[in-house]
Amino acid sequence: MASEPDPDRLRALEARLAKVKAKPEPAKTSTGKGFSQGEVAWRMVIELLTGMLLGVGIGYGLDVLFGTLPVFLVIFSLFGFAAGVRTMLGSARQLAQKAADDAARKGD
Repeated sequence: MASEPDPDRLRALEARLAKVKAKPEPAKTSTGKGFSQGEVAWRMVIELLTGMLLGVGIGYGLDVLFGTLPVFLVIFSLFGFAAGVRTMLGSARQLAQKAADDAARKGD
């Protein structure tokens, strides 16, 4: 008789299992593909800095090549800054669009 299951205990177990399965999943607060706000901020800083460094490098290289030290350095530094800002804004726009799509999907 010890091998027969207790029907009251089985019903109680089934009720607990149903209760656990009915719980909704906790809402995730994220910006994109699971990135935190700090990671997104660092990504944007790195994009800006990379654009600026590439501009400075190209400008300095052209200045050394042509012997006109400050001219191309200044011009390409500004171009690099503009490219970095443009890339950074594109990333921000992409993340905002993804957040809007996720919010619209949750609203349906």
